Amino acid sequence: MTVKIVNKSHWDLPSYATPISAGVDLRANLEEAIVLKPLERAMVPTGLYMAIPAGYEGQVRPRSGLAAKKGITVLNTPGTVDADYRGEVRVILVNLSSEPFTVEPGERIAQMVFAAHAKAELVQVESLDETERGAGGFGSTGLK
Repeated sequence: MTVKIVNKSHWDLPSYATPISAGVDLRANLEEAIVLKPLERAMVPTGLYMAIPAGYEGQVRPRSGLAAKKGITVLNTPGTVDADYRGEVRVILVNLSSEPFTVEPGERIAQMVFAAHAKAELVQVESLDETERGAGGFGSTGLK
C-alpha cells in the first residue's frame, strides 16, 4: 500500500522503528516545547497531511513507553484518520500522571497503524437472533 504524504514538519517522514513494527512513529511538530499539566490534554500537530487509500484508515495509538513510564496517552484511542481527510494529522495527548510532562519538538508522541476496514450495509430489523450471551456485557462472561 502506498500512502502519499505532504510533510510540512521539521522532521523526516514517519518510519517503522524495526522491520516488523506494526506502526510508524509520529513526531510533535512544535517550534518550542509545551508542558502538559496533570490531566491536561492538547492537540499536538505533526505537520503531516496524508492521502490514505480508500478502504484503509490510519489508527493513531499511544506509544507504550510514554504510557508506561510517563502516564502519557492518546485520547479517543485509536483515533481514526479517514481516507478522505486531507487536513493536518494532530494527536490528542493527555497527561494521566500526577507530574507535568514536557513535549519536546520532534519527540515521538504516538504511532500510526494503517488498517483495512470493511464497509457495512446497515439494515433495520424488528428483532435480533438469540445467542447464549444475549445482552450480557461489561464482564458478564466472567473473569476466567
